[in-house]
Amino acid sequence: MSASAGERERAAHVLDRLAFGARPGEVDRVTQLGVDRWIELQLHPERGDDAKSDARVAQYAREVIPDLSAQRILRAAESERQLNEVMLDFWMNHFNVFAGKRLDRYLIADYERETIRPRMWGSFEELLLATAKSPAMLVYLDNARSRGGALNENYARELMELHTLGVDGGYTQKDVTELARVLTGWSITRPDDGDIRFVFRRGVHDGGTKQVLGVTIQGGGMEEGERMIRFLARHPSTARFLATKLCQRLVADEPPPALVARVALRFTATNGDLRETVRAIVTSREFHDPRYYDAKMKSPFEYAISAIRAAGGTIVNPLPLARELRKLGEPLYFAQPPTGYADDAETWGNSGALVARVEFALALSTNKLRGIRIVTSDADALAKQLGAPEFQRQ
Repeated sequence: MSASAGERERAAHVLDRLAFGARPGEVDRVTQLGVDRWIELQLHPERGDDAKSDARVAQYAREVIPDLSAQRILRAAESERQLNEVMLDFWMNHFNVFAGKRLDRYLIADYERETIRPRMWGSFEELLLATAKSPAMLVYLDNARSRGGALNENYARELMELHTLGVDGGYTQKDVTELARVLTGWSITRPDDGDIRFVFRRGVHDGGTKQVLGVTIQGGGMEEGERMIRFLARHPSTARFLATKLCQRLVADEPPPALVARVALRFTATNGDLRETVRAIVTSREFHDPRYYDAKMKSPFEYAISAIRAAGGTIVNPLPLARELRKLGEPLYFAQPPTGYADDAETWGNSGALVARVEFALALSTNKLRGIRIVTSDADALAKQLGAPEFQRQ
């Protein structure tokens, strides 16, 4: 294989894994720019110009869930900051909030825009703390109603199991209960106050002595919770758990253990710097090893957006596509379990899901998807490409 052909294949791989697929001619553009240069630009989305995408997104700001979905779809399909949108998808699942839970239908927009997006490339510790104080999270996992004498352990459990340490992170049920006591009083202002925001209610806080993961916490207030959240963010189990999840998203469902170990070390060495942690993955020899080029299956959201990009499609109206995602099994913002949507072939590779994807590809290739327009001279060839196993599993 010539150097040029190998570089084109590498360009196709990074566009498939660090973006929502390649648009027509984009493999050539990335090859000409240089794959490593393109990756470096993607690691700094704040430096890019996304005026065209921003202008379209601004049209949708009326109804919360439909318009938030429209904005998410447009950014994924059209933004030049592709890795930014890929990582948003990752963190919105990692810190999942279900829009069907009471006030979260209204709170989830600020959760994405003000809590997750501004912190995705900074410190994990600060991102974790921001989600812990987010009204959307406090409502979703019921901590807003947890108080001394009427404890709710939902958030404390998921904080350790899903957000930091992982299910095998070395905590016990006693740790969950004690952490829930630490977090009593972390709540929200009353909905009838208008502007719903985080508030610490000292009057319902359990001020007694607690012990979590061997750490003794003696009487205090909100600082107890902040201390424990920062402790969890820096824990070695958190480094391993996050390294594993990020490698699963960007490399393979079963990522190379040596890569996971190096990424965990980088996370720890940089005090949880998320840009440097992601950089450790996307510049690794494993990420660029051809054996992992076809190692991932797209989620329905990834599949739909990458199919439109591959077809050179134009999204005239993103709202019908949001409804199509329901048919494909991934309605945006409506993952009910705190795990969010799965990121593995076992979940999305069943026969029913694959049939739905083929139907989507046929509708797209024949211009029968509402709100999407494509220009093609060979609809049969395009439908075959979008339904091919290699496209499904890239």
